[in-house]
Amino acid sequence: MSGKDISLNVDSREIIGKGVRQLRRDGIVPAVIHDHGKPSHHISAPAVAITKVYQSAGKHHPVMLKLGTKSYMALIKSVDFEPRKHTVRHVVFNAISAKEKQQTEVPVHLSEDIPAEKAGYMVIRQLDAVEIEALPKDLIDEIIIDASSLTEVGDKLTVADISVPSEVTILTSPDHPIAVVEETKAQMSEEDTTAEESTDESSEEPKAEAGPAEEKTE
Repeated sequence: MSGKDISLNVDSREIIGKGVRQLRRDGIVPAVIHDHGKPSHHISAPAVAITKVYQSAGKHHPVMLKLGTKSYMALIKSVDFEPRKHTVRHVVFNAISAKEKQQTEVPVHLSEDIPAEKAGYMVIRQLDAVEIEALPKDLIDEIIIDASSLTEVGDKLTVADISVPSEVTILTSPDHPIAVVEETKAQMSEEDTTAEESTDESSEEPKAEAGPAEEKTE
């Protein structure tokens, strides 16, 4: 986990159901804390503050929620967005224990300066995140995988190529592909054209040369 601590002051919320529409109009986002099988806590927070927390924490960085005199360490489980404006309109937090391992997803990024891209090939990303397990203090914010081995068409990276600290366990299948090198459409089209021309040339039969005329005898 990165060194930054992320916290959010929240308020207890009595308004539920259709009444939350007015909260949203007032710039407040309704949320809930699921607390280890105990009764959930209905809370709310200013839209600006809760949006910043989501942008910083994602679904993989612990957030310290301060509710009155109590504090809850939590992970963001889900976020609901307003479809047109794409603003946050509801957040679900899961309270966690600092002593219990947590399962969550972290984003996977390829390192920059990929040889295959410099050579004009396409690098197709096939996995954006992997599931990991670790104690809250050991959770990581992202994984950057070395893509220098992607040089030729057919080269690929899988989950097995990822390196993480020993405190972190990757739960995603090691055989799952992350990225593969492929030709561009233009390159494939050029190869098809070349192959067709080669086929046409090989299919042309050489013309027989006319020999000297035979003398007619009676």
